Amino acid sequence: MPTKVHSRAAAWLGGALRFATLAAALAGVPAYAGNQKEEAMADSVRLALANAIADTRPPKPSFRDEAARVRYQAWFTEMSARLKKRLPDEQSRTEFLESAWYESTRAGLDPGLVLGLIQVESAYRKYAVSIAGARGYMQVMPFWAKVIGDNDRRKLFHMQTNLRYGCSILRMYIDMERGNLYLALGRYNGSRGRPQYPNAVLAAWKKWEFNPVQVAQR
Repeated sequence: MPTKVHSRAAAWLGGALRFATLAAALAGVPAYAGNQKEEAMADSVRLALANAIADTRPPKPSFRDEAARVRYQAWFTEMSARLKKRLPDEQSRTEFLESAWYESTRAGLDPGLVLGLIQVESAYRKYAVSIAGARGYMQVMPFWAKVIGDNDRRKLFHMQTNLRYGCSILRMYIDMERGNLYLALGRYNGSRGRPQYPNAVLAAWKKWEFNPVQVAQR
């Protein structure tokens, strides 16, 4: 679970982004890729996203209580087992899951949703590049580096940076769509209103859902 600090940050970011209009990010799976374009955004949105991206704290989990720590450890153990075939190196897998959990919860997202989106976008390939030029795990378009970053597109292949961009952008779209995840996913892919991409991500999410009760009963 996110800490109070993370929850406040997500709420602040969501409030700043809720009234904005902004470009869609893109997908890395050609079957779902849409026509991406950059649009104008409010200065408040640009600043909120830039501040979120610029936070340099390491992606190390912190917990409000012991129960939250135990739940995270159970989630980590389960996800590590599921991800082992895709990311066989233990250290790389550990760093990836720590970052994915941190950036997901920081943005107020279910980590399972983010893992499902990554499965659809890049199939967990760190250096994936789409036909449209989207990069990395969450297939972030290079123009985002200029709009809300330091214009260094190479950083989009950095694991934590890519996850931070992707989670922040998805959070923005969810707020723009007033919590409608289906439409928000369409915006992320540049195919708002068409079912293929949202349905693919929602189906993948089910594969990465975590139910501590079911895990305990095995």
